[in-house]
Amino acid sequence: MQSLNYADVTVGDSLPELPIDLTVSLIVAGAVASQDYTPVHHDKSAAQAAGMQDVFMNILTTNGLVSRFVTDWAGMDSRVTDVAIKLGTPNLPGDTMVLTGAVIEKNDQEGSVTVEVTGKNAWGNHVTGTVGLILPREAN
Repeated sequence: MQSLNYADVTVGDSLPELPIDLTVSLIVAGAVASQDYTPVHHDKSAAQAAGMQDVFMNILTTNGLVSRFVTDWAGMDSRVTDVAIKLGTPNLPGDTMVLTGAVIEKNDQEGSVTVEVTGKNAWGNHVTGTVGLILPREAN
């Protein structure tokens, strides 16, 4: 995949939508991979005892999916410098989270861009926030 160059990006550019099917496997694997063994992320009965209908995604998995979304757009020569996200509604199995984003800022001195990201599911916004990136200045 070709990486984007800093000069090719304009404030207002939209990233292509990324729908992510939310499965029990994705939610549990994300929790285990991030060493989050809190029962509500892998045990349905524990999640139900906590008032949820099923297991739900942890913030570290969401953080990884947001980073993947932005770096898939920017390319392998980009470098994430900052991720600032806030969780809203839970991600539950059987739903789909659709990630969208747009470039909201460019810093010519640093060669950096800031992307605003939203991840929505059937309940509303699961995640909102920004991702900062450094992009290469020349063609690869």
